Amino acid sequence: MAAQFFSALADNALLIVAIAVLRDLQVPDEYVPILKISFAVSYVALAAFVGAFADSMPKWRVMFISNGIKILGCMMMLLGTHPLIAYAVVGLGAAAYSPAKYGILTEYLPHRLLVLANGWIEGLTVAAIILGVTLGGALFTDGAIRVLLAVPLPFLDTHIEMAVALVGLIYIVAAIINLHVPDTGVDHKPLKKNPLYLMHEFGHCVALLWRDKLGQISLAVTTLFWGAAAALQLIVIKWAEDKLGMAYSSASMLQGTVAVGVAIGATLAARFITLKKSVRVIPLGIVMGFVVLIMNFVPDSKIAIPILIAIGALSGFFVVPMNALLQHRGHILMGAGHSIAVQNFNENVSVLLMAAIYFLMLKANMSISWVITLFGLFVSGIMCLIRLRHLQNQCQHDSVAHLDDNGVHGQPRKKRKLPG
Repeated sequence: MAAQFFSALADNALLIVAIAVLRDLQVPDEYVPILKISFAVSYVALAAFVGAFADSMPKWRVMFISNGIKILGCMMMLLGTHPLIAYAVVGLGAAAYSPAKYGILTEYLPHRLLVLANGWIEGLTVAAIILGVTLGGALFTDGAIRVLLAVPLPFLDTHIEMAVALVGLIYIVAAIINLHVPDTGVDHKPLKKNPLYLMHEFGHCVALLWRDKLGQISLAVTTLFWGAAAALQLIVIKWAEDKLGMAYSSASMLQGTVAVGVAIGATLAARFITLKKSVRVIPLGIVMGFVVLIMNFVPDSKIAIPILIAIGALSGFFVVPMNALLQHRGHILMGAGHSIAVQNFNENVSVLLMAAIYFLMLKANMSISWVITLFGLFVSGIMCLIRLRHLQNQCQHDSVAHLDDNGVHGQPRKKRKLPG
């Protein structure tokens, strides 16, 4: 949990710093979603390989290597590499890191503790997001700039370089903690060296999870959530600047209020939602999309904060049980690393699509009010379709796989409904 916290803290702080670097280069606003695309592309391009990589060795070693790649990307940005390229390298490390940080849960814990464990991981990740975006925004306040420039370090001449170096130190802390993550003792599969075999195996895993009646629902929900979350992270900054008149440093820190809500929702879900009841939270996703529309009527930051917290709380409450259910189904069907890689692939395809759509909206000079309206309606509409699909699956008793009373995969039975 500590390793995940510091690694996620650095990821989110670096995003804010990288956006500032782009602005310092005086590039158009539409480059900001491209930054998100550059980070997510590795999740999609390498999805067939990172799962097998994560399952081929102890998870602590995978996380350590992955953090090393993130440190390399940070150093590249520090040395003047274009932020789109440097942040893409950080995304490569994140893509390799993710199957290990979640896969270790299914190796370490029984299924009955997966929702609780996900609540802790998501809660700490959200805490890292809050502190990360707050730290990133704070680094560009007038006081922080004066402090950073007053530090006598060789080869670091600007406050942006100092900010990047500070984020790099956080990655180093995470890497050191990785060395203390225990080995779970689970047998590991030798890494296949034939890329065609790995791609074929990955394609089989993708199809397997989408065919599973519970897997497809949880995968659809998490796929939508992470794509929407990536878009919302960028939308909030522009909304706060255009509609609320906030400076970039304050607008960046406002993202943290959404994360506060996610932490609250994740905590409540871990407390009250069991694995068998996980699909009952789907309607909250529909509600969340409509709550987003309220952003168009917010007059100032005092009203904005509780609205963003509410959006985050709804998100956290419905995504944590879905994430636990997806991990459970994936672990049964194909193994932890492979299932997380499939999940990351789908979720980051969603991130790429949402970021690309946001880029096109900015390119077309669409107002932020229209962006928010279309975004909220899209989320609610897709969640309605997912809910309808789940209801259809419930009616197909003779072909639906289910969770039995012990939460393990059972044989299809007639007249047996899915959880929820």
